[in-house]
Amino acid sequence: MSDNIETNPPASLQTNLAEQRLGTFRLKGFLKTLGPGLITGASDDDPSGIGTYSQAGAQLGYGIGWTMLLTFPLMAAIQEISGRVGRVTGRGIAGNVCRHYSATLLNIVVALLFVANTINIAADLGAMADASKLLVGGHAILYVVFFGVISVAAQIFFDYKRYVAVLKWLTLCLFAYVGALAVAKVSWGEALTGILVPRMSWSADYLTTIVAILGTTISPYLFFWQASQEAEDERVDPDKHPLIEAPLEAAKEFSRIRADTIVGMAFSNLIALSIIITAAATLHATGKTDIQTSAQAAEALKPVAGAFAEVIFALGIVGTGLLAIPVLAGSTAYAVGEGRRWRVGLARKPREAAAFYGVLALSGAIGIGLNFTPINPISALYWSAVINGVLAVPVMVLLMIMSRRRDVMEEFVIRGPLYWFGWASTVAMALSVVAMGVGFFM
Repeated sequence: MSDNIETNPPASLQTNLAEQRLGTFRLKGFLKTLGPGLITGASDDDPSGIGTYSQAGAQLGYGIGWTMLLTFPLMAAIQEISGRVGRVTGRGIAGNVCRHYSATLLNIVVALLFVANTINIAADLGAMADASKLLVGGHAILYVVFFGVISVAAQIFFDYKRYVAVLKWLTLCLFAYVGALAVAKVSWGEALTGILVPRMSWSADYLTTIVAILGTTISPYLFFWQASQEAEDERVDPDKHPLIEAPLEAAKEFSRIRADTIVGMAFSNLIALSIIITAAATLHATGKTDIQTSAQAAEALKPVAGAFAEVIFALGIVGTGLLAIPVLAGSTAYAVGEGRRWRVGLARKPREAAAFYGVLALSGAIGIGLNFTPINPISALYWSAVINGVLAVPVMVLLMIMSRRRDVMEEFVIRGPLYWFGWASTVAMALSVVAMGVGFFM
């Protein structure tokens, strides 16, 4: 045999293989950087949110789709600002408020957040129970207890890194709504027109729906969660420091936060839009406009889109609930704990942060308990949305002012387009609250 036989691949093939490996490495690396923003965005599509989007599509058809394009830059901006505050200071929103504002203001904000989040947990558990009953039968109240206990216990007893990984995987359940969209008979021309061409109606129902969508996509618990998770991720990583102590890390971290937030919010709005279009193509097209909950939407899909659509819609409700309830309970615990200057963090052992986990468990327990009362879950969810809307405005104003204070952010005060998009989001939320108030008297 000849001694001149080449044993290595040609140079061109080696280059292609290297590029493929680099591409795979970069993709894996990018996916690993996704965390607080992705989980925050996905948890925004909780069962109560799914009910809101289903109701919007069923009542108003394709014409309400434009709201998703409007809310995307607004929610992405305010969430990025929340993430930056947490990463720069090493504290969540409540942790910064308690150091720079009055105790009275802090207590009012945290109390309202606790009430709104706990009611939202109750409503989400009820929706998950109704969806499970649709799928397999049984008693709804047993599902409420099961899902509530599992959600709280996982946060308390799971290893932090594994738990965050589970939450990331749970975001995939939202693709159930893309699956439901795939089996619906969509008029894509009308759907695209509804997305790209805003159409306004000054009726009470239309304004109320817009307020509900804004209140669902821009919620206070999301601000608190993302800021606290950025601070938590920094605390548990020995190679990271608050950016006011390690300014050289800032450029890389801000790029990561922006990418994470944009992906998370885009994912959230894509799923919300899928739900709206599915409801418009199936329920609105057949005159079923009286949808009030996500479980009713799933049940109503069966006769018009088939059993498969009903099943995947119901499965999505359960999956999103398992993702959202920990975020709701966790954001409550972070807000209360940081405001009281307790030791906080899901990475801590229960004995190291007993008060923090106690608040988390209490919020979950009250949420479970509310499902045993005669309180109408739809009415409770409505009032939760009202509280969220009213609370969001002062929290967003606080956040925007805080993001420009040098005694908080030092050299990393928020500037430029991000700052103005943050204020645009705040103004939009304030206008929605005013519209909601006007709606009471219409």
